[in-house]
Amino acid sequence: MGRQPDKVASDRKSPDTDIGLPGEFPYTRGIHRDMYRGKLWTMRQFSGFATPEETNARYLYLLSQGQTGLSVAFDLPTLMGYDADHVMSEGEVGKCGVSVCSLDDMETLLRGVDLSKVSVSMTINSPAAILWAMFLVTAERQGVSWDQVSGTLQNDILKEYIAQKEFIFPPRPSMRLVTDTVEFAVTHTPRFNPISISGYHIREAGSTAAQELAFTLRDGFEYADWAIERGLAVDDFAPRFSFFFNAHNDFFEEIAKYRAARTIWAQVMRDRYRAKSERSLKLRFHAQTAGCSLTWQQPYNNVIRTAYQALAAVLGGAQSLHTNSLDEAYALPSEHAVTLALRTQQILAYETGIPNAPDPLGGSFLLEQSTLDIQKAAYDYIQRIDQMGGMIPAIEAGFPQSEIAAASYAYQREIETGERVVVGVNRFQSEDQPLNLLQVDQSADNTQREKLAKLRACRDDAAVSRSLAELSRGAATASTNTMPLLIEAVRAYATLGEICDALRGVFGVYTETNHV
Repeated sequence: MGRQPDKVASDRKSPDTDIGLPGEFPYTRGIHRDMYRGKLWTMRQFSGFATPEETNARYLYLLSQGQTGLSVAFDLPTLMGYDADHVMSEGEVGKCGVSVCSLDDMETLLRGVDLSKVSVSMTINSPAAILWAMFLVTAERQGVSWDQVSGTLQNDILKEYIAQKEFIFPPRPSMRLVTDTVEFAVTHTPRFNPISISGYHIREAGSTAAQELAFTLRDGFEYADWAIERGLAVDDFAPRFSFFFNAHNDFFEEIAKYRAARTIWAQVMRDRYRAKSERSLKLRFHAQTAGCSLTWQQPYNNVIRTAYQALAAVLGGAQSLHTNSLDEAYALPSEHAVTLALRTQQILAYETGIPNAPDPLGGSFLLEQSTLDIQKAAYDYIQRIDQMGGMIPAIEAGFPQSEIAAASYAYQREIETGERVVVGVNRFQSEDQPLNLLQVDQSADNTQREKLAKLRACRDDAAVSRSLAELSRGAATASTNTMPLLIEAVRAYATLGEICDALRGVFGVYTETNHV
């Protein structure tokens, strides 16, 4: 990660004389024969801040500027299952994303967005099923049937225990909720992906590329195991699994990582899970440029970093892409910065000619060897986790957490010693240029509190109480799918915090043991 390739790498004999074609098993070169000649990747800028009203205005602006899909960033209280007026939310409302406490907020957030045409990705994990219920009821009230909505729910709780740490419930009941959403999606939302298995946050926590790939794919296999145990057929749910990877600095290593990801997923789905549908074998992924690579020193350098990282994602065959903004080492993106980030994708798509070839770098000795190397390293990790009994025992033993911590420490040491060059940080320093930053003040907190008070004053409290009691009973019964109960609670205008409290009462909460 970041190191120069050895001197003879480009002179090696090609490791594979027949690498196949794009669109052919194991899809190393891409999941479609024509790739971007048939359809460009979705340009999906991650966005959310302050109140639903303010974020809605940003969404409408981005769509008017050519963005082709929405990606919702929620604030920390929402991610942790607290309403804006909870004591734990103080000082955090709207700061790292948008505050969503109820169906009313979700309706406001998506006002003016045609959910039959615009796909929506939601970066939410522990309370994912609840936010998805709000989304589905919002679509319903727009007159859009559930079989028309498209998008992705992140809903990847395993990487929370591994890397991001925004969990609420213990691992096993959390996996039950994820499996509930997968089962519900198979029946009710044919165009909406119920899970996006996310290596992005694993890499942001400091992992290597091989660790990101291995832990992400092994998480995917864990979700598949739980779905099969529920009684679902692999070809019914596997085509609905999507992935989310980081686009980091080492250009060829990142491209190789995406190629290896497709290869491993296809092979394991065919050989371990006996998947028959071609769609089950094709790994589809969203990429986001590396937030952890952005520097507050010389922030305009981040524009260049983002452009190269985006190029790696496109050459690696991403189905959708988010490009980070230059000011994100300081704050949430300003309108100017996020527009420039979107233009980076548009220039790549429409001016470079790169989308005209399905796999422009296929056959490169360096790239093909790198793909095999990272594939082997990932398989080694997957085998070790299999021997531990799966990802949950591995997490409980602290294995992926310890591996990531060691890699993160080594990476930082290389920066501090100068072995790894970061332009503007440990070499080529100069005075920074000032930025106009987006400011989220206390008004978002006040607005959300006032809206909650009005909501609670005018809703049917008896209906709320009934729906929460039914949810608690259903959650206590392992054979009950909680999604219909969550939807009824949302329709009654039970708040996010109230719903999470009902589930906390049944499942308990999780406290991590420090293994590092």
